[in-house]
Amino acid sequence: MKTVVNKFTLSLISAAILAAPTAFAGETEHGNSITEALSESTVKVNLRARYEGVDQDGIDKKAAALTLKSRITIATGSYSNFSLGLEVDKVDALVDDYNSTKNGNTEYPVVVDPQSTDVNQAFIKYANSGFSAVIGRQRVLHNNQRFVGGVGWRQNEQTYDGVRAQYKADAFLADYSYIQNINDIKGGNVKGDFHLVNAKYKINKSHKLAGFAYLLDYDAVANYKNSSSTVGALYNGKFGKFLVNASLATQSDNGDNPMSYSAMYINAEAGYNFAQVTVIGGYELLGSDDGKVAFNTPLATKHKFNGWADKFLGTPKEGLEDVYLTAKGKVSGVKWAATYHDFSSDEGSIDFGNEIDLVATYQINKNYGVLVKAANYSEGDSGIAPTDTNKLWVQMTAKF
Repeated sequence: MKTVVNKFTLSLISAAILAAPTAFAGETEHGNSITEALSESTVKVNLRARYEGVDQDGIDKKAAALTLKSRITIATGSYSNFSLGLEVDKVDALVDDYNSTKNGNTEYPVVVDPQSTDVNQAFIKYANSGFSAVIGRQRVLHNNQRFVGGVGWRQNEQTYDGVRAQYKADAFLADYSYIQNINDIKGGNVKGDFHLVNAKYKINKSHKLAGFAYLLDYDAVANYKNSSSTVGALYNGKFGKFLVNASLATQSDNGDNPMSYSAMYINAEAGYNFAQVTVIGGYELLGSDDGKVAFNTPLATKHKFNGWADKFLGTPKEGLEDVYLTAKGKVSGVKWAATYHDFSSDEGSIDFGNEIDLVATYQINKNYGVLVKAANYSEGDSGIAPTDTNKLWVQMTAKF
């Protein structure tokens, strides 16, 4: 179970609370009182029930996971530019014929949705004139979440303990976070010193730029391999009905990483918006340094990338090339998408197989939604690729 906040975060929150009455006492005459701030608080409830079935070669039993995530989110109004946020999640396994990595059911394929009750967010926020600062446990989502995200697909979200500061002026946004603990999707605590920097500039409504730098230094010996320094840039553009997305980054070892390496990341997408369907073709490279160690993204929302079967959550040491084609659209209120992936290595000409992903979602009304999703991964001819895997999800959400 996650701790509410670590000692570092708790001390910062305490200092901010103690400082607030004196530092901003003069503003309360024209601003909200504490009573008004509390009366403006909001309480939201979200429920997400999901069935996940997994049929994986090499494991005799098929996984059947029926889980329910219950979330309550509380946000106060503003008092002297300060506000508080609290979010609690509870994950229940209604059918537990699966390996959650915590329940001991190792005879089944893995579905990383362990039962838990967690404080997902707990923070104090200051916001004034384009500047905001958040201290505590919080959600940090950068750009398309390829490098820093929350893994929101899983029932237990990944959140961050630390300090985040943002400044927005017109079309520019600067974002810096110092994180000391990551609350992972398995309910564990991953400690270290993590500096997350992101800057975005909106050239106009059709063209956007972002630059980022991530310095990750893990405390645990088992995580040293993830200590890295990453610097890169991202571009999103539209030219009428054409769209172009591109990203480039370089990564090297940092901290106590025992491997000395340098690797590249490249992503390029081009698409066209037809009347009813958008078609996007893409290429993604997580490069390898001579087949010994590869570009890695330990804080990413990895489920969004390289196939929903989750066969490449860790980059193979030979690197990974993903050539993909997506078609998506909307028919009678149903949003749908289909993607084909072809996987191979950056080094060694290894065939890592291919995958077909399908999804359909329907929003019944403002409170209820349904989703059906499937992934079919077929291993390559190399004999060292992951095994054939089929996954099926059926999900219903409710929010109040």
